[in-house]
Amino acid sequence: MTLAFQARGLVKRFGATTALDGVDLSAEEGTVLGVLGPNGAGKTTAVRILATLLRPDSGTATVGGLDVARHPGEVRRLIGLTGQFASVDADLTGTQNLVLIGRLLDMRGAEAKARARELLADFDLSEAAGRAAGTYSGGMRRRLDLAASLMGRPKIVFLDEPTTGLDPAKREELWGVVRRLVDDGATVLLTTQYLEEADALADEISVIDSGEVIAHGTPADLKRIVGGRHITVRPADPARLDDAGRVLSTVTGRSPDSPHRGVLSVPAETDRDFPAVVAELDRAGVPVTELALQLPDLDDVFFKLTGHTAADDKEAVAA
Repeated sequence: MTLAFQARGLVKRFGATTALDGVDLSAEEGTVLGVLGPNGAGKTTAVRILATLLRPDSGTATVGGLDVARHPGEVRRLIGLTGQFASVDADLTGTQNLVLIGRLLDMRGAEAKARARELLADFDLSEAAGRAAGTYSGGMRRRLDLAASLMGRPKIVFLDEPTTGLDPAKREELWGVVRRLVDDGATVLLTTQYLEEADALADEISVIDSGEVIAHGTPADLKRIVGGRHITVRPADPARLDDAGRVLSTVTGRSPDSPHRGVLSVPAETDRDFPAVVAELDRAGVPVTELALQLPDLDDVFFKLTGHTAADDKEAVAA
């Protein structure tokens, strides 16, 4: 196992505030590490230390085998970084922004222009390539910023809430970019408030709260934290809800809950429960519009571990 980056016991304080209190993070080469946590949990501070933008008060961090405090210049040549907010030059065109980054990375002019064209196409910005970035929409500037972080074909990419401000279609496009990066051998650290994003992309997830890692594992591992599988049923006729409830109780021996109006849910203790429910609903003549065997999702995990949802965090920021 070769680690692309590793942080051990990171501590960072800002005055009386402890942003990180002994954080450990690591990812194997060619994988995606998702980092989840409420706003203010310390995610961005950890990214900034790994990216050589901050020094920890204690603890160590290595990227590509290099100590970030001792060899910051060498580390910066290995990584790509996208922060929470787009940081492009509004007076330069899309192409000029990317070529500038390429030249700063010691690319020759022709190489930088070719790479810029490639990335502008990848991020659906070719038609706007000759316009000043100041005329771009917020989502377009965000995509240009992401493209800039990939100019040097970095082997390790830090993405700090990269899809903030993107519409669902553009988020899906970015997910495709991340998958291609990993397919090409890159390693990605992704912080996000979108739980489905971590579920879709991350090989492993670390959950940070109050400056500490409070859970770590694969998405499936973390979903098990809040319990096992559940059978959910929505009768086609709301008047048959009680009949569906009796079927669930008879098969599982448990009283169902109603998490949403017109929906019943009950824990599935054995592999036989779900097919038995299907058969009994058919036998009882109860048609359904929804019938599923589900693991908890990462929203459930987030709430279980931190006491609030990602949506709560977004609303707090908006306020």
